Amino acid sequence: MKHFIQLNDIENMDRFLEGIHQLKQSPLAHQHLGANKTLGMLFFNPSLRTRLSTQKAAQQLGMHSMVMNFTGEGWKLEFEDGVIMTGNAAEHIREAAAVVSQYFDVLAVRAFASLEDKEKDLAETVIKGFQDYGSIPVMNLESATAHPLQALADAVTLQEFQKVKRPKVVLSWAPHPRALPHAVANSFVKMMHYLEVDFSIAHPKGYALNPKLTQGIPIANDQEAAFENADFIYTKNWSAFDAYGTQPPVGQDWQITAAKMQATNNAYFMHCLPVRRNVVVEAKVLDSPQSLVIAQANNRTYAAQAVLKTLLEHAT
Repeated sequence: MKHFIQLNDIENMDRFLEGIHQLKQSPLAHQHLGANKTLGMLFFNPSLRTRLSTQKAAQQLGMHSMVMNFTGEGWKLEFEDGVIMTGNAAEHIREAAAVVSQYFDVLAVRAFASLEDKEKDLAETVIKGFQDYGSIPVMNLESATAHPLQALADAVTLQEFQKVKRPKVVLSWAPHPRALPHAVANSFVKMMHYLEVDFSIAHPKGYALNPKLTQGIPIANDQEAAFENADFIYTKNWSAFDAYGTQPPVGQDWQITAAKMQATNNAYFMHCLPVRRNVVVEAKVLDSPQSLVIAQANNRTYAAQAVLKTLLEHAT
């Protein structure tokens, strides 16, 4: 694996997930791989779990890490080719990617979707710019359309807590005060193809995800019916894909509540965090023994460590 941009960059998912479980048991077993190597982390959006878990993963592999936040520290970058740079951007991605490639051994990038230009977001302009014009491995810390590190952590969490061979897993939309990207939901959908699960999606009308990703997956517009006998409820908000970036009005309450969870098979509740209490999910659900949000966050470290380990092994 030369770069980690999408889940399909992993050649054998079963073996990779098993590797994450093994790293969790012996996190310091491969410190020689990262000795005298540096991970560069560029953030175009805020982060808590992604930044800290990836830094910890690098440290457990013996790597140093350096962080730069483009929200307030870096020059504004230009990603278009052929542009006359008379606007706000002070530096082009061609120079920026080439320069940071001299400073680091692996580059990790986080950049959300604009939710304004669908074609640009689908083209993954930011992370692919660093991949195209850099000369070192690039790792996706969340991009416009994907959050594969989160999906890896989610898969490991599912495996750790599943009670039946083929659990029923429901990805449910939930309300949020502002429009959010599709990255987490997209990668979770992709991950479910790798696991032996009975998977479906529940969302209000107008909130369909990219149909190229959801083709063949059962989709319900009735949340409570979708929850029946579920073993896992994974919740996330996302904005509309067709009416891109908008939030069409919703005619019913889609918040995850303890009452709705009663229809499940004593299901576990999952969310990538951060989560808005009593907006996305009732606090009673979030604080219950069935909530796995802290376990998911813990598994982010080992997911990132497995990716870094693989990138380092490929580079040697």
